Amino acid sequence: MRSAILDIGSNSAHLKIVDLRPGEPIRDVRSVKRPTRLAESITLDGRLGPAAAGRLGAAVSGALAVARDEGAEELVAFATSALRDAVNREEIVAGLAARTGVEPAFLSGEDEARLTFLAARGWYGWSAGPLLLADIGGGSLEIAAGDGAEPAFAMSLPLGAGRLTRDHLPGDPPGRSDAKALRRFVRDRLAECLPAEPFAGRVRPIATSKIFTQLARLNRRRNAAGDRILRRKDLRDRIPRLAAMTADERAGLKGVSPSRARQILAGAVIAEEVMRHLGLKRLEICPWALREGIALRRIQHLDGLSRHGDDIDHLLRPMPERRARLRAVGEVGESVS
Repeated sequence: MRSAILDIGSNSAHLKIVDLRPGEPIRDVRSVKRPTRLAESITLDGRLGPAAAGRLGAAVSGALAVARDEGAEELVAFATSALRDAVNREEIVAGLAARTGVEPAFLSGEDEARLTFLAARGWYGWSAGPLLLADIGGGSLEIAAGDGAEPAFAMSLPLGAGRLTRDHLPGDPPGRSDAKALRRFVRDRLAECLPAEPFAGRVRPIATSKIFTQLARLNRRRNAAGDRILRRKDLRDRIPRLAAMTADERAGLKGVSPSRARQILAGAVIAEEVMRHLGLKRLEICPWALREGIALRRIQHLDGLSRHGDDIDHLLRPMPERRARLRAVGEVGESVS
């Protein structure tokens, strides 16, 4: 089964085309993405504007063209928190469906956490023992933990790097008082919402997402096996320097992409506060995340092994028929792993 997994996130629409067969590993065919910048485009009243809708339509149109070229048999299209939580999401989704034939479905934050945990388990295997997973997106933070293929604990909080940058860091660079207020806000929300009980005992702490990956690249640490790691001490030292820089200056740092230069400060604050709250000195960066978790769940479906068939069934679509109105606007940039 050749599957096109289209992840409409807060910063970009990312298409991953994979071949899925029971009993075999995921076989990557092609990966492309195009920026949507949804998180930064949400207005004060929670709406996505016409410019964001236009970028979204162009990205999805281009992704569909690539999926057809690669002979995808099915489409798994979903949107995460930036579109899911928008006040005018029904209007945006209707416009997208009219333009492209794609009506993305939505995963709950808890399901995002569960499927990302499944990806981490698939990457590390059973020998890793109990896992503790953290994932910072543009709109939300996901936390999951457990010793099985499925997490025993999974939750999502509206503490994404894009959301908090928009709501708490208006300046460029932000004011010192704004950065301190953001830290207090994140610390208070974690204390209110994130219990300590699921994380008692020995666990392997891991992280996924572009925010964590770029923070790890910025701090240039690896473990004995050569895997990227992110140390809390490095974050604590790095945050004041990031807070003093403009977005353009951050974009010039090795490891930080221009699309996340504004968000990287909020991401660093969230990451450090999560580690402080959970008593972690470091996190190991996992290359697999939500898209791979969905691919693994789809393999389970094809093999008749999944006990969680309802978490992605609503995402599955046949490839839309080519429409006269469907136009791929511009080139879709190749994603570099």
